[in-house]
Amino acid sequence: MNQSMSNILKSVTRPGRYSGGEYGQIIKDKTKVKARFAFCFPDTYEIGMSNLGMRILYGVLNAEEDVWCERVYDPWLDMQEKMVEHHLPLRACESGDPLTEFDMVGFTLQYEMSYTNVLNMLQLADIPLRSAERDDRFPIIIGGGPCAYNPEPVADFFDLFNIGEGEEMLPELCRLYIRMKEEGRYTKADYLHEAARTIPGIYVPSLYRVTYHADGTIEAYTPLYDDIPTKITKRIMTDMDTSFFPKEVVMPYIETVHDRVMLEVFRGCIRGCRFCQAGIIYRPVREKSPEVLNEQAKCLFESTGYDEISLTSLSISDYTHLEELTDSLLSWTDENMVSLSLPSLRVDSFTKELMDKIATVRSSSLTFAPEAGTQRLRDVINKNVREEDLLRAVGVAFAAGKNAVKLYFMSGLPTETDEDILGIAELASHVIDAYYACPERNKAKKPQVTISVSCFIPKPFTPFQWEAQDTMEQLARKQELLGGAITDRKIRYTHHDAKVSRIEAVLARGDRRLADALELACHEGFKFDSWDECFDYDKWISVLERTGIDPAFYANRAFGLDEVLPWDIIDCGVTKEFLRRERDRAYGETTTPNCREACSGCGANRLGGERTCCPKAKN
Repeated sequence: MNQSMSNILKSVTRPGRYSGGEYGQIIKDKTKVKARFAFCFPDTYEIGMSNLGMRILYGVLNAEEDVWCERVYDPWLDMQEKMVEHHLPLRACESGDPLTEFDMVGFTLQYEMSYTNVLNMLQLADIPLRSAERDDRFPIIIGGGPCAYNPEPVADFFDLFNIGEGEEMLPELCRLYIRMKEEGRYTKADYLHEAARTIPGIYVPSLYRVTYHADGTIEAYTPLYDDIPTKITKRIMTDMDTSFFPKEVVMPYIETVHDRVMLEVFRGCIRGCRFCQAGIIYRPVREKSPEVLNEQAKCLFESTGYDEISLTSLSISDYTHLEELTDSLLSWTDENMVSLSLPSLRVDSFTKELMDKIATVRSSSLTFAPEAGTQRLRDVINKNVREEDLLRAVGVAFAAGKNAVKLYFMSGLPTETDEDILGIAELASHVIDAYYACPERNKAKKPQVTISVSCFIPKPFTPFQWEAQDTMEQLARKQELLGGAITDRKIRYTHHDAKVSRIEAVLARGDRRLADALELACHEGFKFDSWDECFDYDKWISVLERTGIDPAFYANRAFGLDEVLPWDIIDCGVTKEFLRRERDRAYGETTTPNCREACSGCGANRLGGERTCCPKAKN
């Protein structure tokens, strides 16, 4: 590290974000590397370092002998000021090389509000924002992650997207790049065409023409070549036991969001909550065996020394071998003073046995997500839990000495009434009553119920993808109504900023015409829009207006059921017909059984997999 950089690090907060040299980082001999890949996380170091997907793909790519994958995070505001002042480009953690020296630059798109960070990072790296402005001198810019299931708002900035899980796709992209380079036939245009033609799950936006109707809705997506797919089908790993999982991880010098072993137990979800995008796009369910998980946990504990293991999945209590797995882990974690964390428990499967197994977790509170305040609305969203399930679960927690419970809800759900909103306050009161009704409770403590209410956002690939988001006025009225109904000081009420949710809805449901707005936002300094201190709603509205975008067209308009949707170019595995059926059932206030009880014919099992959600599933 030169003297100039050393002086800069002394002048910024958390210099450990930028110092590099962490234990476990992978360094390779550049003379033996044929493809260099910069893996970018468009948020701060401590958030990106906690991302399990990034850890996995970092290991997958570096397992290729002639590929070197390095990490890049978005510098915080003070560091960005120093970089501009000293004309320092964005660099990778491992080598310290600028991004312009890499062959590929990949971004994981975890959240729509990080789009401005993506553009900001390209700008810091001196890489032109738009794909059309980058010739063969610049790296191939790749996007992936959950937001890539509607890539259209950022399509003009990326050369290609990998749709679905990347463990096999990203090495295939690198191998194609190396082969075309060695054969002397590489150009950016030829590479993109060849990738779209030969690698399943690759979407190259520049190879498709989008046309629009006079009313602004999409008319069609048309491939420019006959040999590329008309629809891009997501990739999945069919056997999670043999799928790559890192034996070592990079150990940070500073505290990160998740300083613990993160053990991926399974992918997918059997539940089918109608507002939940993750529950659809990660189907079908694919489990790891408890034997493999136990060995992976031991390996990571030995290589990291972490004193907590978090069992990660969308709904950990749906793992079919949970008791066997926790027993195997507890056979060696207790003696090593390692605690188990089960962060995604459902109220209808929370038991005293589970409570006993996670009693070593230091937190005095537990979190559950009823999502709606009345049974009618829980049936509409297919939550498939009842009030008695919640009261039984909190009773177990209170009997074990817990006194604090956090409950997650949503406001603005389809068919929602004032009665449903007031039901949130009533449900919280019933939880307080359950505390005092519990004879084994900790009588030295008072109960504390925190209710956190987010704003419903109609996300792509959900049964509610066609619905309109509530207007700002409607959401504000509902927030005020609920706040006025809560009079007990033992109930704490928090809610999300509806302004952020509205912009998120625009970006989640948008199309390519948002590119001008995003580019203008970047040029005007927008960044870290997911952080309260950086988000400015009025500036967002100004940018949208100046680029001819009506936010209500995307956020507050009910999309037509026969309308071509911006994300229809993507096949997530679940059919549109299934989503329509689920929407109809929602308006009929009819629930759908989970995938283990009965197959609902969503279509995801046609993608394959040995341990899928329902053994009787119809392909």
